[in-house]
Amino acid sequence: MPAARALTASQADWLRVRSYLQEHRHDLTVAAAADFPADRKVAGTPLLAAPGWQPADPVPLQDLKLEFIPQSSPARTEPAAPPAAPPAALLPERPDGTRYPTYSAALGDLSAPVVFENRPTYRLTEAALPRLAFTRGRYFDGVDTGEAAAHEFAASRLGAPVAGLRARIADPCDLGRRPANLAISTLTLRFDAATGRASFLLHWRDPAKVGHAGGMYQVLPVGVFQPSGDAPWHERQDFSLWRCMLREFDEELRGRSEEYGPGPVDYDSWPFARHMTAALDRGQIRLWCLALGADPLTYATDLLTVAVIDGPVFDELFSLAPRGNAEGTVLAAREFAAHVIDRIVTGEPVQAAGAALLRLAWRHRDVLTGLPGPSDRLPTARTPALLHWEYRPAAGILGKTPPQVSHQAG
Repeated sequence: MPAARALTASQADWLRVRSYLQEHRHDLTVAAAADFPADRKVAGTPLLAAPGWQPADPVPLQDLKLEFIPQSSPARTEPAAPPAAPPAALLPERPDGTRYPTYSAALGDLSAPVVFENRPTYRLTEAALPRLAFTRGRYFDGVDTGEAAAHEFAASRLGAPVAGLRARIADPCDLGRRPANLAISTLTLRFDAATGRASFLLHWRDPAKVGHAGGMYQVLPVGVFQPSGDAPWHERQDFSLWRCMLREFDEELRGRSEEYGPGPVDYDSWPFARHMTAALDRGQIRLWCLALGADPLTYATDLLTVAVIDGPVFDELFSLAPRGNAEGTVLAAREFAAHVIDRIVTGEPVQAAGAALLRLAWRHRDVLTGLPGPSDRLPTARTPALLHWEYRPAAGILGKTPPQVSHQAG
């Protein structure tokens, strides 16, 4: 925003609260979590879970069952409509006397981060692991509800009257009361089979570059589950957790661009994707899901996953060295050990999802880092078994088997 721009009193107050939110996200998250009982919290962290969101044991990623039904499908009973626009108290007044129509409109005009696009997403509508159901969504759907709810909580801590949005939503884990964009949060472990030791990286999220969780630490890679583009073929061909994870590995750990061109991503000829998929086929990469959780402050919803990568494969593709990237800074590698995890979770401003994932991963370390035998290998990522999804067309026709995927097309 230009320095010389005149602000209304309402805009200035909104920016004051926004600044407070950005500077105190971790403390505000902990405070917001205090409103919920201990049995709703994942591994003693602020992250919240509903029944069916915390399996007793790690679930191999290929065992998750994904379902996509476009919102227009007549065969689907839609969940309750999400709340209407945030109360006026959360939307500042512009010089012409009108208020911004949405929280994302105010954020984009007054304090937009570098990465701020209203891209399509797969909106999570139902969840009881191992099943996840989705429909169409947009990135700003989550901003308009979750960041607005966080703004309300921050404002109340500064003495402002409660606006009422958080009370309307009540339970962050109730997917029928708000739009939920699913983020895939992945703890990447470089595993040394000879020593049985592992290390991991953390990411500091630059508040000037990101719209969510700026100033906090997080595992990596993390990315919203979404198509790689707006065209219809992206929606179908990218409906895969593995393909989304591949793009995030390339962007966050290798520093590559998010621009994939106008057509479908050709995963079959993309050298990086082929290398990763081949390592997955050989059991040199193991993928696990540990839980699903919602942030008590922002309602951000994360699928907690772990990628265990054997040292030689990791070293061919990635680096443990610290460096900057498009969303912040990749920090120096840490030892995957109880005292290190405890120090990070209790002493650093870590996102709730990252804190829960670190603790759960340590709890299940024997399963996660156990060397797979031939019968334990994950099925190839080139088959529907790893994708394991159903894509129902708008007409609502339900097939009994997953559709075939043209990998040359993406």
